[in-house]
Amino acid sequence: MARYVTLIRFTDQGARAIRKTTARALAFKKAAEKAGIAVEAQLWTAGACDGVLILSGDEKKVLRCLTQLASLGNVRTETMQAFDAKELKTIIG
Repeated sequence: MARYVTLIRFTDQGARAIRKTTARALAFKKAAEKAGIAVEAQLWTAGACDGVLILSGDEKKVLRCLTQLASLGNVRTETMQAFDAKELKTIIG
């Protein structure tokens, strides 16, 4: 399974409805898990980004789920594939 780190930034719409952010996060987690994606972490942050997701699963399923999340209009996402030390060692030899 591939692992992804997604940086989250609220849109104006998402910021206006910030009181609903935890409910939206729970709904996302349920939908992701139903799609076969492991949600390793959902964190809110202070600074340049408003949150971070760490997801594991099939690449197409993860990216489909994140596309659906962004299509709701509350957040913009930036996603990177992530590797632990063992995975990186395999990659670089």
